[in-house]
Amino acid sequence: MISRPKFLPSACMPGMHSSLSGPETWIPLIECPANFSEELFDVAISQHIHHPEYNSTLILRSETISDSNFASRFSSTIPELDNFQQSRCIHRKLLPRRPGRDASLEQYCTLYKATSSSPHTVLILTPIIYEKDHLPYYHPRVTHLAFRFLHPSPLHDTESDSGVLRIEVVPLPGTPLDQDSRLFRTCLALLDTLHRYGWGATTNYRKRVIHDVLIPREQYQDLYLVMRERHKGLVETWQEVTDPLKHVFEDIGIATYLMLLWKITFGNEEIEEMDLTMGEPWKKWPRPPAGFIDIGCGNGLLTHILISEGYEGHGIDVRERTSWKFYPQETQEHLHINVFNALDFCSDSNPPPFFQPGVFVVANHADELTPWAPVLSTLCSASGYLSIPCCAWDFDTRYERSATTMFPILNRTPISNTSDTCTELGSKKSSLDDFIETLNLGGDGSNSSGYSMYRIWLATLSVHTGWEMECETLRIPSTRNWAIIGRKRSSVLSQKEAMKNVEGIMQRVKERAVFKPRKPEGKSDRH
Repeated sequence: MISRPKFLPSACMPGMHSSLSGPETWIPLIECPANFSEELFDVAISQHIHHPEYNSTLILRSETISDSNFASRFSSTIPELDNFQQSRCIHRKLLPRRPGRDASLEQYCTLYKATSSSPHTVLILTPIIYEKDHLPYYHPRVTHLAFRFLHPSPLHDTESDSGVLRIEVVPLPGTPLDQDSRLFRTCLALLDTLHRYGWGATTNYRKRVIHDVLIPREQYQDLYLVMRERHKGLVETWQEVTDPLKHVFEDIGIATYLMLLWKITFGNEEIEEMDLTMGEPWKKWPRPPAGFIDIGCGNGLLTHILISEGYEGHGIDVRERTSWKFYPQETQEHLHINVFNALDFCSDSNPPPFFQPGVFVVANHADELTPWAPVLSTLCSASGYLSIPCCAWDFDTRYERSATTMFPILNRTPISNTSDTCTELGSKKSSLDDFIETLNLGGDGSNSSGYSMYRIWLATLSVHTGWEMECETLRIPSTRNWAIIGRKRSSVLSQKEAMKNVEGIMQRVKERAVFKPRKPEGKSDRH
């Protein structure tokens, strides 16, 4: 893999003349060698326009209001430049991550060409400031900010086909411009990001982790902001020794995702525009027909959030946590000390408590219960399941990649992790490789780590137990944010075949005679 060239920024000399001429006075602030061609500047600035959240942690995202190629329709506040022609203007709205603290801001992103046949070489950002309005903190104090691609400068040792990136500004009156100023440091970060985007375009960089596969980013973020405001007080009343900032906002994110996932799964498969400002519309959204069961619920926070928002369900764990008795009575009534023996599940007998047909199984960092989630979901005819694996467990012991065989993919021969067996399989290994490509595992793509192999194994297990496997990388503050989702029955395996596979798994676990169900710590059900 080719490494990105070193980012070598330098401050522009005070009093340097700008080649951007027009009614405004432009001040060159900072520049660096581009290390990519002029043609790729378009790709780099497109990333800047459509993903401002990568430039500031205070920005949630941008929304495009209009996109025009007709200069006659451009606003008069957009600067005119001598020897450049305006070719495209994107009117966008920047949305803050903390709307209660920061205001949103509309902005023009205008692209310029030196000639009609040249690529874009200038992008100018123009904040739209109405009378008495002020720029939010996340936006630099400028009237205009320009990203430029210039042909090689003698001040830099650059390749003949690589130019210079420069940022120039029209600052608001009284704005400091020295190298210790906030504006200079902001432009330094923006230039670094632009340089990275350009190099990514040069090397055809492709993100290994793709978010928002099933749930659109906009709908998730909008609902998450509402849920965060409703439940952020839990940080102040946290009863566990663990970090409240991580756990509270992580479970708010998971609850948000489940609410939207259930909406499309048990509704019309679409997420239309949502008006979250009127009432509590999610309380009328579709939901699992038999509620949810949060297995290994731990502190019970996820169960509490969902119950508080009107969802039916239960959380079970081997022991009660300190937090449980501090939740409202309604939540406490849905948290249970309960230990079930997975081997007691029988397809032809009454299901154990909480595992009624149609229930949705949630395994949120459920450790030993993680591999059982798809198995139990098949046995009890669940409406689906979501599992967020953390510690790697097999059915009755710790997961060991050297001793574990992948389950068949689409009725093919089982595929082992061991190198000798993989060599013998030939084309069958290719089928596994194709399957792995769909899993959105992230990392360096080698999939050689123990955690990657564990997730691959879980994915093959999901298919083997009769589920159409889907994956999502959740937007939660955790390094263990990969989720595997089963919400549709397999179109390849019949229910009878899936049940036969599940019974085969349980039979092998019984034959090994290693599995030992945990004992409840306290009364088996305190309610």
